[in-house]
Amino acid sequence: MSEMRDILVDTAARLFGDLCTNERYAVAEKGEFNGDAWDALADAGLTRATVSEARGGDGADIGDALALVREAGRFALPLPLAETLVAELALAAGGLPAQAGVGTVGPVVQSGAAPLQLAKTAKGWELSGTLLRIPSARHAAWLAAVAQCDGKWTTLLVSGDDLVRAIVRRDINWANEPRDTLVFKRLVLDAKAVGKPGKGWSAEDMRLNGAMFRVAAMSGGLSRVLQYAVQYAKERVQFGRPIGQFQAVQQQLAVLATQSAAASAATDAMIDAVTRGPAQFEIAAAKARVGEAAHIGSGIAHQVHGAMGFTHEHALHRSTRRLWAWRDEFGSEVEWAEWVGRVIAQVGGSKLWSFLTDDDKSGPVRAAGKAAGAVKVSVAPSVSKSPAKVGKAKTAKTSTKVTGKAKPSSKAKPSSKTKPSSKTESVGQSKKPGAARKAPVKAKKSAAKGRAKA
Repeated sequence: MSEMRDILVDTAARLFGDLCTNERYAVAEKGEFNGDAWDALADAGLTRATVSEARGGDGADIGDALALVREAGRFALPLPLAETLVAELALAAGGLPAQAGVGTVGPVVQSGAAPLQLAKTAKGWELSGTLLRIPSARHAAWLAAVAQCDGKWTTLLVSGDDLVRAIVRRDINWANEPRDTLVFKRLVLDAKAVGKPGKGWSAEDMRLNGAMFRVAAMSGGLSRVLQYAVQYAKERVQFGRPIGQFQAVQQQLAVLATQSAAASAATDAMIDAVTRGPAQFEIAAAKARVGEAAHIGSGIAHQVHGAMGFTHEHALHRSTRRLWAWRDEFGSEVEWAEWVGRVIAQVGGSKLWSFLTDDDKSGPVRAAGKAAGAVKVSVAPSVSKSPAKVGKAKTAKTSTKVTGKAKPSSKAKPSSKTKPSSKTESVGQSKKPGAARKAPVKAKKSAAKGRAKA
């Protein structure tokens, strides 16, 4: 880590510590925006961390921005900082000017709606289509998105009243962060708000860059979850001694620590690769691994905390609920694992080691072509909670949102594990052998009865 990055992270940590208070978390839980906290971030220049010097920024590189978001994830910052940073990268790639204020990006999920369509008409550029689960759209001043125009991906900017009028559904994720649905019906855009067709990001680029920032945030969040669990195990006394002295608890904490370490290592490798050049493979592998670690680690943390981990007053849920929500955004670990698998299949076993150790993996990724890049993103309906259910979720928050055993994303989709649980295996195996053993016994009884009658 560079000296500049160290200074940036230390400054951000102090600021986040001051801003992330119980009062501001309570405001965010209600779906309201902490405007004063955002102004403090803007005054410190953190909201423009991805703005290049050529575009009027301070010259921080992508690694610095990811380190900043990692720290924000550690504090469970209740502000759309990561989304604003990604949105600026999208504008820069599309040749559009930098924007001030809160930004957001789309698409975030690629299923359930066709890509946005942009057409040149007599009225100008007309935008049509739907964007699902856009982060904090209701609080954003502008949106950076990508749309199809005559078969070419095009970057566009929607801002002001046009963005407000496009919101047709206000929703939330498991952390009560705003996730809104936007519908555009032949919205006329200014020519300055539309990039050159074929220049900039595609929907897959948007997904990769969004996943990259989610990885950084999740890694930071999981490190805080480990910190909470270890501290609680030292303080909680049961049967005359801290529960951290019991071997069973120690083993669980060891598993949590290994998951956090794996997530941290994957994130470090991703950041290192991103700062050196194209890093699609490293981003995909990191999103898959960190998502899995978040799933395992969050469950263990709640088990260690016991009943205390289910209370709204304890800070644990602020991190675990965000981890559960972020796992599925910009592709879940299952989807990215499939992406990685398709690329590896294209490389082949004999060239796998050289591929993994090569700095530039773009060749095999390109060679995989549509087979590697056409992974469909599927987000289960239960990830989205309708406003009508929010009240119930808040009244039963201790049993539905922060339980480590009944993880929300397990309701949202099949488990990311490829193997069935050990319980499922043992039940399945016990039925068949049992049936096989009982059949001969029944046959013997029937034969004995026949001889007795004779």
